[in-house]
Amino acid sequence: MQHVQLHSGVITGLAILSAMLLAAFFAPLPYDPFKPDGYSVLKAPGTEHWFGTDLTGFDVFSRTVVSARLDLPLAIGGAFVSMIAGVFLGLLASSKGRLGEGIMRALDAFQAFPLLILAIAIVSISGNRLENVVIAIALINIPRFMRLVRSEVLSLRESRFAEAAISIGATKARVMFRHLLPNLTGIILAQVSIAAAHAIIVIAALSFLGIGITPPDASWGAMIQSGARNMTSGQWWVATFPGIAVVTAVASLNLIADG
Repeated sequence: MQHVQLHSGVITGLAILSAMLLAAFFAPLPYDPFKPDGYSVLKAPGTEHWFGTDLTGFDVFSRTVVSARLDLPLAIGGAFVSMIAGVFLGLLASSKGRLGEGIMRALDAFQAFPLLILAIAIVSISGNRLENVVIAIALINIPRFMRLVRSEVLSLRESRFAEAAISIGATKARVMFRHLLPNLTGIILAQVSIAAAHAIIVIAALSFLGIGITPPDASWGAMIQSGARNMTSGQWWVATFPGIAVVTAVASLNLIADG
C-alpha cells in the first residue's frame, strides 16, 4: 500500500509540472502576456479577465501561465548544475587525507555567508542574465549535495560489499564509481527535486527584489512584487494567483521528492 501511495505522489507531481510547462509553451492564451491594455487596469477577476488585470493592464492569468516558461526551466536547470558539481565535490570531500579535510573547511567558510545574500550580490554585480540566475541557484544548492554525498559515502564505505570489493583488489576509483555512487542514485534524485523546489523560491525572491528575471519577461516573483502594493487597497488578485502558482510548483516537486 505504501508503495502505491509513493508512486501516485510521483505521478501527481510530474503531471502537475508537465501541465504547467505544456500550458506555458503551447496553450492558447486569452490575451497577449507581453502586451498591456491601458484601458483595463486593475480589473477584478471575472468572465473577461479570469484572474483580473494588474496595475499596467496585463492579464494576470496569461502572465501567470507564461511565467512557467522561465521559472521552471531555470529552477530545474539550476538544480541539475548544483547536482553535478555537488556530487563531484562531495565524492572528493569523502576521500581521506588533506584533500577531503581542505574541501570541508572551504565549504564551512563558504556557508558562513548568507547564501541568499550571496546570490543577490552575484546577480546584481554580474548582470540580470539568465545564466547568472542559474549560477546563483547552483551556489546555494551545491553545499547540500556535497554534505549529503559525503555523509552517505562515508557510511557506505564501511559496508561489507565495499570491503569485499577492496579485498579482491578493486581500486578506490572503481569502488567509488562502480559500487558506492550507484547506491546514492535514489537519494540524489530526491535531493534534485528538493533543490528545484528551493530554486523556485529563490527565483521568486530575486524577481521580487527586481533582479534576475525582469519585465517584459514574465516571472511569478515579479508579479507578486508588483501586486503586493495593491493588497491593502483591495486588489488582492494581482499577487495571489502567481503566489498560488509558486506554491503549486513547489508542492509538486516535494511530492516527487517524497516519492
